[in-house]
Amino acid sequence: MKDIPIIERRRIEAMILKHVFEVICERSGQQEAEEVIGETCSRSAIEQGKALAADLGHAPNLSDFADILPNWTKEDALEIETLVTEPERMEFNVTRCRYAEMYKEMGMGDIGHLLSCNRDGDFCIGYNPDIELTRSQTIMKGASHCDFRYKMKDN
Repeated sequence: MKDIPIIERRRIEAMILKHVFEVICERSGQQEAEEVIGETCSRSAIEQGKALAADLGHAPNLSDFADILPNWTKEDALEIETLVTEPERMEFNVTRCRYAEMYKEMGMGDIGHLLSCNRDGDFCIGYNPDIELTRSQTIMKGASHCDFRYKMKDN
């Protein structure tokens, strides 16, 4: 599974989750469907973070995170403008997001934030809970770019 680009994993997941979302909407309403999909993707992101941290054998910092960032950008999935890359701080803007484009093409643009964007902060919980993400806007929600600001929490 590690050899499959993340954008392809998200496409496969979305093809299945689209039907799950529709079934839950029919049975329990859209709010419940969004909550279930959101929680499912959150758990998956935390698990993925834990697995990547375990591969390192030490508590990851933001330099380690920068080293694995290409997993998400593979196949031009994201176009990134890097602002800062330091062990305690990493800042970048995403200027093109093929994840957002893909979900819109699949008719899932309204829940794309549940399938991808919300995973970003949750990933940190599993990878290293001392990494904090601040983001005020996303392309998925209509902004010109996503502003990712990661920092190590003060202990």
